[in-house]
Amino acid sequence: MIRTLKIFGTGAFCYSLAEMLYRGKTHWTMAVLSGILFCILYRYYSDMPNEPLWKMCLMGTLIITSFEFTAGVILNIILGMKVWDYSRLPFNILGQICLPFCGVWFMLCIPAYLICFWLKKRLS
Repeated sequence: MIRTLKIFGTGAFCYSLAEMLYRGKTHWTMAVLSGILFCILYRYYSDMPNEPLWKMCLMGTLIITSFEFTAGVILNIILGMKVWDYSRLPFNILGQICLPFCGVWFMLCIPAYLICFWLKKRLS
């Protein structure tokens, strides 16, 4: 349980920090979502250590995008929280996910993979 909390906390902190540096703000729901996603990515990356990095990043992008869409529908559309809106970006679906941010998630999976690898050594 403590191990999972450390993994969750790492993901929540790192993403919140990145968003603060990029946008100058974040939302508590993004910390929760990124903590959950980091736990999932940690497990996936740990279970597939011999996969090429590009495949790990592609799968990570698919995982992140699917969770982002689900969270976006719930938080932004159903609850009206307006945490993010990609409706002005190209190739978006309901303003909740878009192709440009899929590229961002792909690139962020590289440091996420490295952090997972480091955490796995540290927490073992």
